[in-house]
Amino acid sequence: MKVQRILLPAMLMSCCSHASAGGDPNYPVSAIPENMKKGCYAVVREKSQTFAIYGLNKTSRTFHQVVTILSKKGDGAAQMAVGYDKYTHVDYFRGVAYDASGKIIRKLKQNEIQDRSSISGFSLFEDDRVKMADLSQTVYPYTVEFEYQVEMKFLKSIPDFLLYNDDEVSTQKSVYKIIYPEALKPRFKTFQTGEPKKEKEPDGRESLSWQFENVVPEKFEKMSPDYHEFTPHILTAPTLFEFGGYQGRMDTWQNYGKWQIELNKGRDILPEKTISIIRELTVSLKSREEKVKAVYEFVQNKTRYVSVQLGIGGWQPFEAKTVDEVSYGDCKALSNYTVALLQSIGIKSYYTIIYGGDDNRPVFPDFVDNYFNHIVVAVPNEKDTLWLECTSQTNPFGYMGRFTGGRKALMITEEGGILVNTLSYPTEKNVQSRTAEVFVDTKGNATAKVRTTYAGLQYENDGLDFYVNYQKDEQKKWVQQNTAIPSFDINSFTMTNRKNRIPSAVVEVDLTLNRLASVSGKRLFLTGNLMNRSTFIPEKVEKRRTTIVVKMGYVDLDTIRYRLPEELYPEFLPAPMKVKSPFGEYESIFKVDQGKVIYTRKLMMNKGEFPPESYNELIEFYKSINKADNIKLVFLNKT
Repeated sequence: MKVQRILLPAMLMSCCSHASAGGDPNYPVSAIPENMKKGCYAVVREKSQTFAIYGLNKTSRTFHQVVTILSKKGDGAAQMAVGYDKYTHVDYFRGVAYDASGKIIRKLKQNEIQDRSSISGFSLFEDDRVKMADLSQTVYPYTVEFEYQVEMKFLKSIPDFLLYNDDEVSTQKSVYKIIYPEALKPRFKTFQTGEPKKEKEPDGRESLSWQFENVVPEKFEKMSPDYHEFTPHILTAPTLFEFGGYQGRMDTWQNYGKWQIELNKGRDILPEKTISIIRELTVSLKSREEKVKAVYEFVQNKTRYVSVQLGIGGWQPFEAKTVDEVSYGDCKALSNYTVALLQSIGIKSYYTIIYGGDDNRPVFPDFVDNYFNHIVVAVPNEKDTLWLECTSQTNPFGYMGRFTGGRKALMITEEGGILVNTLSYPTEKNVQSRTAEVFVDTKGNATAKVRTTYAGLQYENDGLDFYVNYQKDEQKKWVQQNTAIPSFDINSFTMTNRKNRIPSAVVEVDLTLNRLASVSGKRLFLTGNLMNRSTFIPEKVEKRRTTIVVKMGYVDLDTIRYRLPEELYPEFLPAPMKVKSPFGEYESIFKVDQGKVIYTRKLMMNKGEFPPESYNELIEFYKSINKADNIKLVFLNKT
């Protein structure tokens, strides 16, 4: 799905202007206050971003940015990319580099600007292009200035503003401005920015502007909320909009959905032959869920994903009959096709717009905007909803996972758009369960048979949900990379994929473990936790500022049975360990049973948001887990 909504962070999508052609120095580094350089690799000297609305089919973006780069880490700010397509024209693109004293050392020549297709790694057809320039230098510090203007033949979205997205980049001055005619007055939602300055422009239009000066960002904290909660940020959006000849309103979610209805209208027609195939495929199935699953698997087996981002096609799906004929499509096309197939057997389903990505960007119900970049299908199913990811040929039926689960989406119904919540996976469903039989000899070497089941969101651990569908040699790489034992050889392994609505993968390995235990004299030392030892401890901070966010709740269960020679007997077994906190619970137990030492461990982490003042408790919780996970058993040799 093509995304025209543009985010303009401090170091991204920014530009510059009006470099002096004379001999007077511009932007000497000596003019930067010391406090704005301390702990930073770059300083934004000036930045202005203006979005101008002339009408529904004419808008422009003008950017100017000057950045002083203090070290190699900031070289990214010396590179600039300006995207365009058949609806967008780049009026100008200029750049200048200055030395530390502010003297010009290089002006960007037009023949130095690369112009290339911006086809992404997942997209086969795009009409997007990009102009790129690089003014990076090898002597630090230096300053770069970029400037460009782009004109668009549409009004679909308005660039958002983020004052900074890096805690090592300070800003001396930044201005964000929107110019518009009264009839096309934009909406906005602010976070820690204050109210805008309102002015009348010379041509009679109106403007809103925000200005910021001498901003030194506070250091980012791990496990923090989304940036909008602690970074000055402005969301902006039109009410009336137009793209590709299709006009719409964005004042309500319902009206925004009506625009998508117009784009999809008449694109759900299927060949009669395919309708007959689907009816025959599902006629003997009794439940709605069984029929939906059969259709979903038909789509998976028949089609493949190919991204297409050509003009209005970035928003409008292929016709269903086209997908049926060519057997490929992007998220829009495959979802629309699936809706049409279900419709042919009398099952109502909905084309649903969503943000796809592990970072799960927030959607604000009170501010209608295009937060989205992906399409899925929602199927009402008695007491719940079935969710279909139509771009994957291997995704388990009904599974959303980390890419689209647990977030808001816009369901396109007959009446328009409805904001809904997608499927979430509670802590108790995200289980990693491991059992192992370990045979240890008197020299500390061992063999082990380990069986691990990864369920729920843990099905995706380190890409397991992909590897479980790969060939054996690729699967072995996953086993090698995710067997957390210092030294081991794989004798054999298997992977089993259980494609249920709560999917799971079972990985069984037969291992040789040389020097698993250490031997000193008559004693053998063995760490009881075989391959799930915690090492993470949150860094200490003087005073936590932001809410602590644990994004995923999960449960880890381990049962390890150690079998040792008769001449070895346990001299020291750790006492049971139990820790409970708001963040979760941990328990580990060692016991001897018929010549075996059995180690059991349970860790449950709670998903949620926790107050900043509980941060030290989080540190202590992890410290306790780490200590328990790395404690050693001691065995004495009787001979």
